[in-house]
Amino acid sequence: MNYADSLDRALEELPERNVEESRLNVPDPEGETDGAFTRLTNLGEIADALGREVEHVHRNIQGELGTNGQLEDDRARYNGSFTVADFEAAIDEYVTEYVACSECGLPDTRLVTEDGVDMLRCEACGAFRPVAKRSASTQTSQSGPAVEEGTTYELEITGTGRKGDGVAEKGKFTIFVTGAQEGQTVRAIVERTSGTLAFARVV
Repeated sequence: MNYADSLDRALEELPERNVEESRLNVPDPEGETDGAFTRLTNLGEIADALGREVEHVHRNIQGELGTNGQLEDDRARYNGSFTVADFEAAIDEYVTEYVACSECGLPDTRLVTEDGVDMLRCEACGAFRPVAKRSASTQTSQSGPAVEEGTTYELEITGTGRKGDGVAEKGKFTIFVTGAQEGQTVRAIVERTSGTLAFARVV
C-alpha cells in the first residue's frame, strides 16, 4: 500500500468532526448597576462556556475595562458604570486573545504554561502561540488618550467581534465599529469610550 492509499485509509477511519460542537456559544453578559459599581452576575456561566478559569476571565475583563473589581464566587463587581455592551466587547477581546485559535479560528484550545510562557495550544489543528498578559495598571499608565468621543477616524478593520461588528486597534484602544467588516478601511465616528474600549459607527 502506497503513501496516498495509507493516508486515504487513515482519513476514512477518523471520526467525523461535528462543526456545531466547535462553535463558541457564550451567554450574553448580565449586568446590573450597584451605586458606584457594576456587577456582572453570570461571569461563572461565561467562563464555563469559554472553558477558562473564572478568575482568569475576571482579571482580563478588569484590564479591558481599565478598572478594578472584586470576584464574588461566580459573580464579579467592577468599579465604575459599565453597560452590557462594554462587557460584550471585553469578552470579545478575551476570546480573541485567550480562546480562539489564530490559525483555524476554532475555540478548541488549551491555555498551558511552557518554560514560564503562557501558550495557547489548539487541539483541532495543532497550532500554538504565546498569549499577551494585560493588566489595568499597564493599560492606564499609557500617556494621552488615543481615541476621543465625537471624533472621526480612519480605521483599518482587522477583526470581527462576537456580535458581528468590525474591530480595529488604535493606540491602546480596541474599537468596535458598527457597519464595518474585516478587511475594510473605513471612516468612523466614535460615539462612546469605556476604559480602553471604544464604540464607533461608519460615517
